[in-house]
This record gives sequence, C-alpha cells and structure tokens, in this order.
Amino acid sequence: MSNTAIILNPAAGSEQAERWRERIESIAHGCAVFTTSRSGEAEALARRVAGKGVEKIVAAGGDGTINEVVNGLAGSNAALGLLPLGTVNVFAMELGLPANNLEFCWEVIQGDNMRFVDLPSANGKYFVQLAGVGLDAQVVKETSLAFKRSFGPLSYLISAAQIAAREPPRLFIQSKNASVDEASFVLVGNGRHYGGPFPFFKHAVLDDGLFDVVAFKRLGYLEIIKYLQDVVFSSDIRVPEVEYFQTPHLRITSDQDVPVELDGELFGICPVDFQIRAKALRVLTPAASP
Repeated sequence: MSNTAIILNPAAGSEQAERWRERIESIAHGCAVFTTSRSGEAEALARRVAGKGVEKIVAAGGDGTINEVVNGLAGSNAALGLLPLGTVNVFAMELGLPANNLEFCWEVIQGDNMRFVDLPSANGKYFVQLAGVGLDAQVVKETSLAFKRSFGPLSYLISAAQIAAREPPRLFIQSKNASVDEASFVLVGNGRHYGGPFPFFKHAVLDDGLFDVVAFKRLGYLEIIKYLQDVVFSSDIRVPEVEYFQTPHLRITSDQDVPVELDGELFGICPVDFQIRAKALRVLTPAASP
C-alpha cells in the first residue's frame, strides 16, 4: 500500500460522486481512493488503513468527513490531509486551505509541512473544530437530509425559526475557568471559525491546549440569534448576556434531553464531558499556515 490513502465521502446520493472521484484520481495518480457509501464508514476505513501503517490519510469531503476520518486515525502515527469538497469546510478554512482548489490542496498533501494541533473530545468522541450544546444541535436534529437537499443552507434558518418560539433549556456548566455556571446555549470551539468564515471564537488557537467557550445566559432563542450576529460582527464580546472563557476541561449537564452536535453532525445528548489532548493530531498544512 502506498504511503497515502484518500477517503472520499461524495455526499450521500450525490450525482457528483463519480465526477469527484474521477477528478481526485486524475490528481492523485496511483493513490488508493476509497469511496464511502454510508455514515460511519469513513471512520472504519481510516482505522483500517492507519493500522496498515499508511503515513497520510486524506479526508475528501466536508467537516463531517474530516470528523469521521480523525476518529479513525486518532492514536496512530498517520497524518491528516484535507481535500475540501462541498459547502461546509470550516476546518480547512482554519488551516488556510482553499475549498475546491484540489490541485493546491494535493500539493500540500504531497509536501511534508506538518502542524500539530489539539485534539478535542466529547464523551470520548473526537472532533476538530466545534461543538454546540442546545440551539444549533436542535436545528441539526430537526433538519432532515431531504429538507437540506431541497433548501440547502436556508434549511437551517427555516428550522431555527421553527425552534425560536420554544423555551430554551437550562444548561449547567462545570469548569474551574468558567465565568458563568448556567446558560441556555453553549458553543465550544477549538479554532476561531463557526459556521463559515465567521471568526466567532476571537482568541482561539488550534494548538494552545484550550477550548474557547461562548455561553449565552438565560436568553430566549430569538435573543440568542440576535446576539449570535453581534458576536460574529464585533471585534470582541462585550455584551453582559454572553460570556467568553477558555478552559482545558468542561462538563455540561442539564435536567432535560438537550442535543449536542460535533462538527455540524448530531452526536447525542447531555451530559457531555469535554477533554482536550494538546497537539495530538498531525495535519498537513500549507507552509504559510498561521
């Protein structure tokens, strides 16, 4: 087996699947390309090829694909490479990799510039960029695949509007660094960006061994959505209803079944225990990576 394997998730049922595969094979001459057909398969494939000693395992897809591949290669000596496809590529953006410029990304993979970044986990499952407890996870939960295909990114806004009138949950935050012990909605970041090119976590660094946490206090969902805009478009967070802090460990509990999302995919429900392994993931990055 060559020293590089590519795991392609061509978006479930996508007509583009064959086109993506042909394009990747034309760039990555002679490299093994594995195409997934179901959820969870990318993780199993990554674990298998990492176990065979493959040095570079490439996630070709969006943030959900990267999440699966990382869960498969974690703990091995393999480095992660990225071929960002599709619409949501926040982790690639964080690393300075342009979406859909596969030729440039392949050059990066062939090079040896490596960055060691933190590897966060939630109840033992790894993620790379972001976790959400409450509102955004509820939106992910209630946005069906068929609905996403029909409405694209707009589907999340429609779902959020349906949720907005509900009473938000009470979340209890346990962390020695926390500046607040109760919230309605909590976002936990490893990198700076959330949901696209929005530098949401102002002080986040991928290799500082810390989570960046944004906690929305006892607010209704419509107020939270308003404050989300404030957080995105202001240079720092100064509103008293929103707390920002950094911590290496965090536990969030609730007396309700509150959903949790990791890297944009529904993960489970509270309670959730966040841990971080400092500089435990090797990623192939452009030489000028921040």
